Amino acid sequence: MLTILGFVMIATFLVLIMMKKMSPIAALVLIPALFCVFVGKGAHLGDYVLEGVGNLAPTAAMLMFAIVYFGVMIDVGLFDPIVRGILRFCKADPVRIVVGTAVLAAIVSLDGDGSTTFMITVSAMYPLYKRLKMSLVVMTGVAATANGVMNTLPWGGPTARAATALKVDASDIFVPMIPALGMGLVAVFVLAYALGLRERKRLGVLSLDEVLERETADETVLVGAGGDGDSRTSLTKKATGGAGDGTDADAPESEGATGGDDDGFQGLDPNRPTLRPKLYWFNAALTVLLLTAMIMEWLPIPVLFLLGAALALTVNFPHMPDQKARIGAHAENVLNVTGMVFAAAVFTGVLQGTGMVDHMADWLVDAIPEGMGPQMGLVTGLLSIPLTYFMSNDGFYFGVLPVLAEAGQAHGVGTLEIARASIAGQALHMSSPLVPAVYVLVGMAKVEFGDHTKFTVKWAVLTSLVVLGAGILFGII
Repeated sequence: MLTILGFVMIATFLVLIMMKKMSPIAALVLIPALFCVFVGKGAHLGDYVLEGVGNLAPTAAMLMFAIVYFGVMIDVGLFDPIVRGILRFCKADPVRIVVGTAVLAAIVSLDGDGSTTFMITVSAMYPLYKRLKMSLVVMTGVAATANGVMNTLPWGGPTARAATALKVDASDIFVPMIPALGMGLVAVFVLAYALGLRERKRLGVLSLDEVLERETADETVLVGAGGDGDSRTSLTKKATGGAGDGTDADAPESEGATGGDDDGFQGLDPNRPTLRPKLYWFNAALTVLLLTAMIMEWLPIPVLFLLGAALALTVNFPHMPDQKARIGAHAENVLNVTGMVFAAAVFTGVLQGTGMVDHMADWLVDAIPEGMGPQMGLVTGLLSIPLTYFMSNDGFYFGVLPVLAEAGQAHGVGTLEIARASIAGQALHMSSPLVPAVYVLVGMAKVEFGDHTKFTVKWAVLTSLVVLGAGILFGII
């Protein structure tokens, strides 16, 4: 019974947010609360929620101060050279822009933190997508999928969890999987190219007249002046095949097409008053030190970002009014993201507290046909795709994976093979509603979570299957 209710609860949540019948925060709170009462454990709802909040509180703290830190770094101009470099490469060509998004997300993902990746990627690419009226879900979908593949780095989380759960070395899992993960990354770049071609067909190849230099001084990094937008930058169609104004009928709003006005445009104004060119190398060194400390695990990540945000604010904006202004500028993002995280705590708390997750996992394992025993590597890889989407990584790697590994050993399948197969589904995992970082992505990109889900899931599943197929083809799995 709990198995059925668990799947029904998750399906209800996904359907309601994709149909935009409820906001993600409301759905994350009300649906699990209703199901908790339905299974007869309403009296324990408070305990489940508090436990879920307690588990996710460090994540919420990390996101809060990470948003402030990287927001300040964007304000002071640390990433301006990256934006200019991408703009020079992209040349207002939708194909180059989408491919550039994938490359940037993959590179920044080397730090192992999804929230950092999404904040930097969206901050760099959002102005270009918005100005050219490109589909914003293309940006979020490509960024999330690229980060999902790179999330398999040993310090990214899933590989370390698999190694811990099965008591093997993380390098023995990751290093042999590099060719398969490389094929997954190639699949992301091919996907980006194909989506870019679709955007080029819809919009045409556009001419962008120095978008950074043309922004007005009253537009700051995270607070746009709004307005028409096209009055500041000349967009001239140079090729046929699209309307050039982003209003093509083949780009429905359900996929995040941004046809219409440019209200709320966020530009990187090269003359904004928050720039601190004299402190550029200090900010760069501080960021490198912060990322190094995160990778080396010198301190817990929430503590690192708390210290980093405090130091960045103090050095770059020594006057209290300026500090308050910067915090206020990023308050909306902080509230949206942390609110979503704590709402997700209700969802995960009820799933785990009522035992739904355990029953769902046991049902799936028991459903494996006896004849599939020798193919447990393939089975594990296939199961990792939906399970890491519907469950947290902790729930999958510490709850389900040991059971799959035990079943594999009974049929002569090695533990390492099971562990490698278990990371194949990470391309989809990064778009899961249970991953706090995805709310940073959709929040900063101003994309509805339901739109992102509808657009991204099919491509992320395909990418995961490419990783799994390459692992089998190369004899890794």
